[in-house]
Amino acid sequence: MKKILFSVLLISLTLNVFAKKIKFACDMTGVVLSPNGMHISGDFQTIAGYPGGDWNSGSTLLTQEGTTDIYSIVLDLPAFTKYEYKFVNGDQFYEAEFVPEPSRVLYNFVDNRWIYLDSLADDTTFVGAIQFAQNAPAGLTLVRFYVDMQNEIASSNGVHVAGNFQGWNPTSTILYSFGSNIYEIISYVTAGTYEYKFYNGNTSAIVEAIPALCAVNGNREVLVLSDTLLNMICYSTCSLCVSSAGIAENNSINYLQLTPNPVKDNTILKWNDNSISHSIALRDVTGRIIREYKNVNGTSLQIEKGNLDSGIYFVNISDDYSAATVKLIFE
Repeated sequence: MKKILFSVLLISLTLNVFAKKIKFACDMTGVVLSPNGMHISGDFQTIAGYPGGDWNSGSTLLTQEGTTDIYSIVLDLPAFTKYEYKFVNGDQFYEAEFVPEPSRVLYNFVDNRWIYLDSLADDTTFVGAIQFAQNAPAGLTLVRFYVDMQNEIASSNGVHVAGNFQGWNPTSTILYSFGSNIYEIISYVTAGTYEYKFYNGNTSAIVEAIPALCAVNGNREVLVLSDTLLNMICYSTCSLCVSSAGIAENNSINYLQLTPNPVKDNTILKWNDNSISHSIALRDVTGRIIREYKNVNGTSLQIEKGNLDSGIYFVNISDDYSAATVKLIFE
């Protein structure tokens, strides 16, 4: 009995030391609400003390905010942890929302939402009331930032992004890595043009040096018109990372970009080398080639959706010296 009481006390002390408040909220505007109420289901329910354990669809009820269509809950959870979740319109798991691919954990492989709880500051983490089964809060657009750190030693203070979308604060937006040295974060912004940089740490002194080829005012730039997944560039470069030094020395494709992405109709693939012809292939998620463009000269190619289904595709570009791949999403 003493051992049990000690364990409960230890868990309580741990939560008190490392807990941080986080607010989850869902906007149900235009959605018929279940008579059984709105719930949230995730991998934090056990540690938050809800019966039935994690991913229980009926134990964690959201509360309506006044007379609005917003339903929310505030929880105390351990910080510096990634959490996965879904909103449930009702109390059965088959009533859970269908999470759009840009918001998912690892895209189509795990169809949960995710958030990294990153701070012990005396405040409440809140990203806004996300619309049910959509990517962002009303009036905002999803932007998913990525940086490949395989050629760097990631700082113990974390990898961050800062820009004019969050006040150029190198301490407030930390990125999370699911593995393979790729760091990412989902942010929500209004439509517009934004400048940003990645930081290997959390001070302005530890910032990437962006080559002039892809710099605007010394920063990276993105035009956000719809939900946007940025290219997975290498830290302090304009291109994808190259794993082999021998390939890197001869790499002619140093800059690769799809604009816009995601896209409903047509997108433009851009690269920086026009000295030789390139072969370009559009592949589905199984790796099957859907289209091929051979002996492409110049530095750009228009790719049309045509009769393709909406979803994730991969664009491969190669020449005699190198190859690169970028993810494309047709809406």
